[in-house]
Amino acid sequence: MHDGWLQLAALLANLAGAGWLALSLEAHWEQIRGSEPLGGKRAALLRFIGSLGLMAALALCLYADHPSMAALVWVMTLAVAAATVAFTLAWRPAALRPLLAWMPMRGGRLGE
Repeated sequence: MHDGWLQLAALLANLAGAGWLALSLEAHWEQIRGSEPLGGKRAALLRFIGSLGLMAALALCLYADHPSMAALVWVMTLAVAAATVAFTLAWRPAALRPLLAWMPMRGGRLGE
């Protein structure tokens, strides 16, 4: 696979991972799911999946480049992903809703 595509995949994995980690926090969860309770098991699952996303991004970077460059690219994409998720939560939190599409709702509609 072309290195550029691997690095794009790493950026997307970092974005998803950072998003899941952010959504594991009660305040950000409420921005997406409204009054639906987060719960400890859901928060732990989101943290685990978010961590997997960040590790997958690192693995993709390591596959695309030699370790010293891969670490640099991973940290840079991690910073971009964190800033993107932060700005998204500030301006358009509903844009992160697809990250929770696989998680069933408990009784009701999505809160705005």
